[in-house]
Amino acid sequence: MRRLTAVSWIALPLAGALALSGCSSAKSTGDELQIVANPVAAGPAVSPAVSVKPAGQVLPTGSVSALAVDPATATLVVAVSEPPSLQLYDLNALASPAVNMPLYGKASRLTVSPGRVEVAEPQPGVVQQLTLPDRKLTETKVGGSPVSSLVYGDGRLVAMGAAKDIRVLPASGPARTIGGQLYSADDVVDTGKGVVVLDRLRTAVFSVDVAAGKVGEGLRAGDGAANAVADSYGRVLVTDARAGALLAFSADPLILRQRYPVPGGAYGIAYDARRSLAWVTLTGRNEVVGFDVRGGEPVEKYRFPTVRQPDSVGVDEKSGRVLVGSAAGEGTQVIQP
Repeated sequence: MRRLTAVSWIALPLAGALALSGCSSAKSTGDELQIVANPVAAGPAVSPAVSVKPAGQVLPTGSVSALAVDPATATLVVAVSEPPSLQLYDLNALASPAVNMPLYGKASRLTVSPGRVEVAEPQPGVVQQLTLPDRKLTETKVGGSPVSSLVYGDGRLVAMGAAKDIRVLPASGPARTIGGQLYSADDVVDTGKGVVVLDRLRTAVFSVDVAAGKVGEGLRAGDGAANAVADSYGRVLVTDARAGALLAFSADPLILRQRYPVPGGAYGIAYDARRSLAWVTLTGRNEVVGFDVRGGEPVEKYRFPTVRQPDSVGVDEKSGRVLVGSAAGEGTQVIQP
């Protein structure tokens, strides 16, 4: 059967199958979600050489570790690996030179809220906030290796990677930590109906009760959960890099609603709320695909050739333009569907 959709008669047996597979491995691991003794986080498939000219325009940004778009200020923010820095482009004047802003270390993830971009830098243990349009960077030293930061209420939630927890940073007062059950806290997503944390080592997602300070129920997220994003329907969309799939989980309650096959090394993901499009990069094929996710299963609307190793993707919701970053140093691609 090629497609599994969101109907309950499929979702419930699938959940049961995951639980049974977990129980069979629990004899050796003691963990109902872990299926191997020594889990390894999924990474992107290695891209072949580019055989088709990338669609759209390519900006000479170098090697990209993360990117994001602030639609409110029409700003493209590209995190460059070497030297660690941010390159800021005006989306309305891409021919103009980028503004370069040095970082302490390589950024692992950029997360946008209106007029603000959260910059997680694992190596120096720093989270920085880039405010726009004034282009001001403000640092917060959190220690450890923060891999993702999200504005939440008047504070922030920081996924602490190998520390196996989430740091809650209020606007004022002491920080607190939410942990338990996690093998790694690799991203934190606010769906509007609940907070979910992605655990790449366990290839799973967990609900998080921020007020109570608890990590709640967890579900397997395929064979190699890689990246996650919230959509407009209270769900978390997750790419499965190993099995080649796009997964959709409701957050409250945490239930797997959809599993759709996406062969070719599904990895990076971004969401266009205005058009209900999930953009997924296929690193094994040097492609980016746009899926309409409004219905019972994703519907492919667009497919474009990309730069090599398209690990990062973002979207400008105002224009619908898609931005793809090459981790192999081949620049940042701007595509108008």
